[in-house]
Amino acid sequence: MGKKERAQERREKRRQEISHLRTIPYSDHQRWWSNDTIAVVTGSNRGIGFEISHQLASHGLTVVLTSRETRVGEEATKIMQEEGLNVVFHQLDIVDPASIETFSDWIKEKYGGLDILINNAGVNFNFGTDNSVEFAETVIQTNYFGTKSMIKAMIPLMRPSPFGARIINVTSRLGRLNGRRNRIANVSLRQQLEDVDTLSEELIDSTVNTFLEQVKNGTWESGEWPQVFTDYSLSKLAANAYTRLMARILSDQPEGHKIYMNCYCPGWVKTAMTAWAGHTSPEVAADTAVWLALISDQFVSGKFFAERREINF
Repeated sequence: MGKKERAQERREKRRQEISHLRTIPYSDHQRWWSNDTIAVVTGSNRGIGFEISHQLASHGLTVVLTSRETRVGEEATKIMQEEGLNVVFHQLDIVDPASIETFSDWIKEKYGGLDILINNAGVNFNFGTDNSVEFAETVIQTNYFGTKSMIKAMIPLMRPSPFGARIINVTSRLGRLNGRRNRIANVSLRQQLEDVDTLSEELIDSTVNTFLEQVKNGTWESGEWPQVFTDYSLSKLAANAYTRLMARILSDQPEGHKIYMNCYCPGWVKTAMTAWAGHTSPEVAADTAVWLALISDQFVSGKFFAERREINF
């Protein structure tokens, strides 16, 4: 058996383990949440976001399903409501400041805030071996700047709890700083982004903005950027870095007001985003987000996970 086959076998074994773990119910002492616990999932009318919403609602939480398009969001919500799940819908476009403001006002008025935020909304325009950056600005604006805008808007609305509020960002292994094949080749920049003690929002922003400038002037291919799904990889690298930055900043929150922020890679999932070519089901892909949202026996923050295991950024 070759190296590729062995790796595939390990992945399949882990997926089976995750499927088994999902069948084990939470015990009463693990269940810190209730029907009054509010979880917001962005981009959740389909795919991984829909499944995250479904699993959280199945555990008894109140889930706010969001979508840019009202009609499809309402249809997705109705499916879960017909199962008896406590799911409500609100329109949300994470790249539209006015939409975020309207959503913020609504959730504050209706629930007094939220307990869990899952930043799932994202886009990718490449398939297979494609590596076009034609839509790079849309990808960066959505996957990084939109996610950042949601985090900034929701942090003041996270409700106090002895168990801590939770923010989980759906990112990707493609955005790892030190991936063996798909990483920023500029060692100095990579080291700056890796140093969490000196990491800043300005550095992350300038990194993606430099890339976008090079896309516009046609020099990005010589810019030492990731070589696979370049715009998507960089957007997720920025989201990963922002997760580490905010986890460091939020670590100073007082007891009872803690906010734990992590990110995770769902894998290559059988959804519309991958043209149904993935090798992981949405159910398994959603599991780590749900696990991080509900975990009670340990408090982790600023970490990167895949299949319930911590991995390196």
